[in-house]
Amino acid sequence: MRKKFLALLAFACCVGGAKADEGMWMLSHVSPKSMKIMKELGLEMSKKELYNTKGTSLKDAVVSFGGFCSGVIVSPDGLVFTNHHCGFGNIQALATPENDILKNGFVARTQAEELPAAGLYVRILQRTDDVTRRVEKDLKEYYKTHTAQLDTLGENAEEKARYFAVDSICLAIENEYAEKYPELICEVSPYYTGNAFYANLYKQYDDIRLVFAPPQSLGKFGGETDNWMWPRQTCDFSVFRIYTDANNEPAEYSPSNQPMKPLRYAHVSTDGYQKGDYCMTIGYPGSTNRYLSSYGIIERMENTNAARINVRGVKQDVWKKWMDSDPAIRLQYASKYASSSNYWKNSIGMNKALKELNVVEDKQKQEQLISAWIQKDSKRQESFGNLLENLEKAYAGRKDGNHALAFLNESFIGGPDLLRIALYYTNLQKAKDEEAKEAYKNRLRQQYKDWNQEVDKETMTALIDNYAKQVGKDFLPSFYQTIEKEYGNNTRAYVDAMFKQTLLADTSCIDLSPTQEQKDGDMALGCLKSVMELGAKVSKDIKDYSFVVTGNERLLCEAILEMEMDQPHYSDANSTMRLSYGFVNDYTGASGHQDYFTTMPSLLDKVAQSGEIADYKVEPEVKALFEEADFGPYKDAKSGEMQLCFLTNNDITGGNSGSPMFNGKGELIGLAFDGNWDAMSSDISFTQDLTRCIGVDIRYVLYVIDRWGHADRLIQEVGLK
Repeated sequence: MRKKFLALLAFACCVGGAKADEGMWMLSHVSPKSMKIMKELGLEMSKKELYNTKGTSLKDAVVSFGGFCSGVIVSPDGLVFTNHHCGFGNIQALATPENDILKNGFVARTQAEELPAAGLYVRILQRTDDVTRRVEKDLKEYYKTHTAQLDTLGENAEEKARYFAVDSICLAIENEYAEKYPELICEVSPYYTGNAFYANLYKQYDDIRLVFAPPQSLGKFGGETDNWMWPRQTCDFSVFRIYTDANNEPAEYSPSNQPMKPLRYAHVSTDGYQKGDYCMTIGYPGSTNRYLSSYGIIERMENTNAARINVRGVKQDVWKKWMDSDPAIRLQYASKYASSSNYWKNSIGMNKALKELNVVEDKQKQEQLISAWIQKDSKRQESFGNLLENLEKAYAGRKDGNHALAFLNESFIGGPDLLRIALYYTNLQKAKDEEAKEAYKNRLRQQYKDWNQEVDKETMTALIDNYAKQVGKDFLPSFYQTIEKEYGNNTRAYVDAMFKQTLLADTSCIDLSPTQEQKDGDMALGCLKSVMELGAKVSKDIKDYSFVVTGNERLLCEAILEMEMDQPHYSDANSTMRLSYGFVNDYTGASGHQDYFTTMPSLLDKVAQSGEIADYKVEPEVKALFEEADFGPYKDAKSGEMQLCFLTNNDITGGNSGSPMFNGKGELIGLAFDGNWDAMSSDISFTQDLTRCIGVDIRYVLYVIDRWGHADRLIQEVGLK
C-alpha cells in the first residue's frame, strides 16, 4: 500500500491545470506541467531560477520571519521587507512611553541607529529532501521489533505506536542532519496528513535589527474595522536588516557584526501591474485543512472557532476598556490585542463563510462518492475499510471533551497573563539545560514587560465566570470548588487573593529557587495545576477516539488522492516554504463588484470618517502629506493614481503575511498581508471565484519610506535612486 501511495503522490505532485490559482506548492516539486501553466500565465523564469540547490535562485531571497510570518530580502546589504503586523511585537518591545516608536514610527538614519530586535530570527531555506521512504521503512521495522508492546496497546495499537514512533524517527533523522550539517537547522515535517515526510534545512540568522516602521496609523490603517475586508488602504510593512559575523555567517548579536551579503535578493519594481498580470507569492503559510472530513469541519466550527469567538471577545472587551483609558496600558497591550483579535475575527468569518458556502454539505457529497468508490473494489475495502463510519463515531465520542478542551485552552492557557507567567515559570523549573532555562527566562521578562496586574485581575475574573457558562460541571477545574467553598462564589475575591499569594508578582521570581512548601502555597501555580490536571484527564478520556480520528483522517487523504488521481493535489500548509501562482484580479462578492486596486482618494475618504471610526485616524502631518498628492515616480503610469493595495487570486493563509508578491520576472510588486471576508473558509475549502489575496503595493511602501520617512539611503539601497 505504501509503495502505491508514494507512486500516487509523485503523480499528484506532477499533474497541473485544473485550478491554476489554487494550491500551495512546494518549490522543490514544481512539475513540468505546472511550469507550463505558470509560463502560460506570464512567468518568465525557469524552474532553476525559482529553486536551485546548486546555485542561487529566488527561494534564497525569501525568509521565514520569526517562525510566524514571511519576508523578502531586497538589497545587497540584507535589508528585509515584511508586514507591519509581523514586526509589530518587536516594534512594541522597542517602544517606550517616552519614545513610542510603535505609534509614531521609526526611521534609522544610519546603520548605527538600527535597533537590535531581541529574540527575533529569520531563516533561509537551503534545500528540501524527501525522507518519506526512510520514515516508512523505519516505521515498518519498529512494528516488527515491538510486536510484544503492540499487543499490550489494545484497540488501534498501530496508530498509537505510530504516534510516538514517527516523532522518534523524525527526530533521529534531524539529528543525523545536524551531525552532517551542524551549521544548519533541520526540521522534518509531515505532509499530506502524515502520508509523506520532507526534511527542510535552513540557515538561521539571530542578529536582526529594526530599520524602518511607518506610524501605527498607517501600518495598521483600518484596524479591526477593515481587518479581512476589501477595499483596503493599509500600508502594512516594516523594514529590518540581517546582520552576520565578519565571514557573512549567522551570529548572535554583536556591535561588531555587519550587514549580511545575501546570495540573492529580490529586485523591486515600480512598473506596477494590470488586471490579468501574472503574480506569485512565495512564503511560509501556517496551516490549512483542505483534506479534513466533514466531521472534522463541524468540530472545528463548534469547538476551536466557537471558543476563539466567545473567549477572545470577553477578553478583548476588558483589554480595550483599559487601553482606551490609559496610553501606557495601550502600549503594553497593543501587540497582544492585535494578535488576539486577528484570529478572533478570522474565526467569526470562517464560520460564517463555511455556512454560507455550504462547505460541510459539499464535503459530505465528496465523502459519499469516496464511500461508493471504496465499495466497488475489494482491495480498496481492504485498504480503507470503514474509514468514514470510524470517523463519525470517533468525532461523536470526543465531542464534549474536545469542546471543553477548546474552551479550557482559550480561557486559561491563552487567557490571563498571570497563568501564562505561571506556565513559563513551571517550565523554567523543569528545564534541564541552560539554553532552555534562558529561553523561558526571556519569555518571562517579556511577559512581565507587558503586564498590568489590574487589567489582568479583571480579565481573569471575567474568563473564570465565562468558562463556567460554556461547559458542563464535569469539566470545571478543581479551583472552582475553592471559589465556592472559601470565597462564597466571589470570583473577584479569589482572584485578588491569588495575586497576593503568589511568588510570581514580579521578575524577582525568575532567579528564585522555591521550596516545595512555597510552590504548594502559591495560588497562581495551584490554579494552573488544576487547569493542567483537568486538561490531562479530559485528553486521556478522549485519547482512543483521537487516535481513530488521526488514523482515519490520514486514510481519507490517501483515498482522495487515489480516487482523484487525475487532478492536481498539493499538501496542506504546514509552515514550510510554498509557492502559489495566479494573477491580478478583481472579484464579485456579497457586497457587489470590487475593483482590484485602491487609490489615495479612497484612503482620504476614510480619514474623513475618523471622527466616528477611530481606526481611520492618521496624524495631521500624514493627512497633509497625502493631500499634497506629490507622488512622483510612485504614481501608476497607466491609471495616473497612487495605487495603495491590490488583489490577486493567489492562494494564501496565516504565515503568508509578509510574503513577497512577484511578477513574471521575479520582481517584487507587493507584500501579501490579508485575505478577504467572503472567502474566510479558504483554510478548509478554496473557493475559486471568491478567494483573494490582499497585498500592499510596493510603490506605496516606497512612497512612505521616501516622502514620509525621508529615508533616501533606503531608496538608494534598493536601487531606485
